[in-house]
Amino acid sequence: MRLSLRFIIPLLLAVGAIAYAVVPLVDELTLRWFMRDLDIRATLIANTVQDPLQDLVRTRNRARILQLFSRITRDERLFAIAFCPASAEPPIARPTLPPEVACTNLERFSGSSVESHLLNSAQGPVLVSVRPLDVEGTALGDLVLVHDMSFVARRSEETRKYLFFFFVGLGATIALITVAIAQLSWRGWVQGLQALLRGEGLWRPSDRPDAPELRPIAGDLRALIRDLEAEHRSRDEEQLNWTPETLRGILRADLPGHEVMVVSNREPYIHIRRNEVIALWRPASGLVTAMEPIMRACSGTWIAHGGGSADREVVDEHDRLGVPPERPAYQLRRVWLSPEEEAGYYYGFSNEGIWPLCHIAHVRPIFRSSDWEQYVAVNRTFASAVVEEAKSPDPIVLVQDYHFALLPRMIQEALPTATIVAFWHIPWPNPEAFGICPWREELLDGLLGSTILGFHTRFHCNNFVDTVDRLLEARVDREMFTVSYRGKLTAVKRYPISIEWPPSPSLVEKPVEQCRTAVRNRHGLPADHAVGVGVDRLDYTKGIEERLRAVERLLERQPEWVGRFTFIQIAAPTRARIEQYQEYESRVRAMAARINDRYAGAPQPPIVLLVEHHQPLDIYEYYRAAEVCMVTSLHDGMNLVAKEFVSSRDDERGVLILSQFTGAARELPEAVIVNPYDTDQTAAALHMALCMPAGEQRARLRLMRGLIQEFNVYRWAGRMLIDAASMRRRGRLLDRAATPERLSRRPSSGAREGARGK
Repeated sequence: MRLSLRFIIPLLLAVGAIAYAVVPLVDELTLRWFMRDLDIRATLIANTVQDPLQDLVRTRNRARILQLFSRITRDERLFAIAFCPASAEPPIARPTLPPEVACTNLERFSGSSVESHLLNSAQGPVLVSVRPLDVEGTALGDLVLVHDMSFVARRSEETRKYLFFFFVGLGATIALITVAIAQLSWRGWVQGLQALLRGEGLWRPSDRPDAPELRPIAGDLRALIRDLEAEHRSRDEEQLNWTPETLRGILRADLPGHEVMVVSNREPYIHIRRNEVIALWRPASGLVTAMEPIMRACSGTWIAHGGGSADREVVDEHDRLGVPPERPAYQLRRVWLSPEEEAGYYYGFSNEGIWPLCHIAHVRPIFRSSDWEQYVAVNRTFASAVVEEAKSPDPIVLVQDYHFALLPRMIQEALPTATIVAFWHIPWPNPEAFGICPWREELLDGLLGSTILGFHTRFHCNNFVDTVDRLLEARVDREMFTVSYRGKLTAVKRYPISIEWPPSPSLVEKPVEQCRTAVRNRHGLPADHAVGVGVDRLDYTKGIEERLRAVERLLERQPEWVGRFTFIQIAAPTRARIEQYQEYESRVRAMAARINDRYAGAPQPPIVLLVEHHQPLDIYEYYRAAEVCMVTSLHDGMNLVAKEFVSSRDDERGVLILSQFTGAARELPEAVIVNPYDTDQTAAALHMALCMPAGEQRARLRLMRGLIQEFNVYRWAGRMLIDAASMRRRGRLLDRAATPERLSRRPSSGAREGARGK
């Protein structure tokens, strides 16, 4: 025992000395860590309040500034805030500002070292951050942010507690090992000590993982590190800046090594032969607008129907090519369809059946058994393409839209461990309306092969769950919004789709004034002529007829706009082989011609109808040139034109008139919301938009732009991927939990024999 004590006491003293040296170092590192985080947070707050603060400073509204500061300081870690004007005006500060911090001594807190900003005030330790505010090179003053540092002491105390227990456990373990070794003979002890000094025995790397006495300590240490990392890097969805890098980070953190695939009917790039030249064309599609930046971020594979006249000429032997052409970021796999398949699957069942069924636009859906057969066959063809392109047994497959209602089930049967996220881009009708489809059960069965099924709005989620409850023998959980069917759980979730933010620099690099001049010169309009714009596919759900009627009614009720206002309708041709679309195009052309003939005496036409495809650069030029953008859909899932117009107006001018029957109306209430069926109301809204003061336009657009910035397309995709990762983890846990349960329920051999005897 005396021999043991000779070694135990020095070892314990050594462990205590190490702990005595490590704890202050950890405290210092923790302090620096939090001070750097708070300083970064101060920059974020300053950037956020700069716009509203500069307006209030210009109007010298001290009361409103104090109200703004009060809202900001509700954060428990922000102790006080003040503004020191660059002029001789008195400072504006919250009462909690420490007396040691004054506008006259800000130099001491402006150094490059964050540690120099730390102050021990009467209220406790605080961190002072000073951020200069300026507008277009003119200094407004300094924003002073005082952060409460008392929480650092609490965190340090918790860390010290963890380290104390760790070193106690380490010392106890070393003491036990030493006592055991001391029981050996003196020669054995000396030999063991020599081996230890040579780095052999206990501390050999090959022995370290298998030492059972170290496993509790290692486990505790790993848990401590995980807790500290989670506290520092906890992901708060409301505070993430959603960018392509954020999306890639989610893939690395939550879905490491997993591939992402997209399946859609419409391809993001179409190659068309024009004489001897192959032209590249990007289709006018909300789906493409939303998904293309996501695929650039994820570097996955996009599987789509190759319908361009030169599409086959540019792919490799596996029907693939890298896109975008100028800088390939992901793979496009093209699937070829015969004319009969395209006619039945796309023009027939999808767009003469499901499309009018889901849109309340007063067009009767048509269902043919031959179209249904082609729809099933094409869905099976795309399922085969997914299996061919999958590089792993459990890819994440994002199935897009009503063309592939059967595809999730087919993929799930071929790749049982795949995570399938199906997104329905159009509205989902009520059970009575959907019930007229002859293959309603088959469509629902196909969609319920998804791991997650997404819609734009909660209303559409409710309609889908009601439809399943009415038409299938399935277990519906309305609290969790899940459907259990055929032994599989499908989550039904709301994912309001959005657009890329910020918009691509190429789309907004042309100044607004140049856009205004170019558009007016192109159509022979005077420089001060008011212009409205509409951008749609030539589809009967988009309310183009109702829009033109509203323009005509505006000129009737407000004749001062005759010759002073022109509405430019960009209408991309679509589904020209379907009779209803042919008739609709004829009606729109006739209506535009009739209105122009009615006001033929005006110096400028009231309507300019452009029935042709436009590239995104051209469309954004019209957005930026117009005083008003009209979105008057009769029924729409979301309508991204509304969000594109808002994102294009970095000058904070222009008015959005938005149909109440779009999903976007639920997200952009600052737009002028109308019922497109009410012609007088829509005409009055158009007059109000044309007369709206610049200040009100700016206030409305700022709110809408802020929402699109926060809820952009990367957040839309990120939420789906985060939910997909959660579903994957939950599924694996349930599978592991089910294995011992199944084993425990397996009858014994005697019981089985008894059962056979009976």
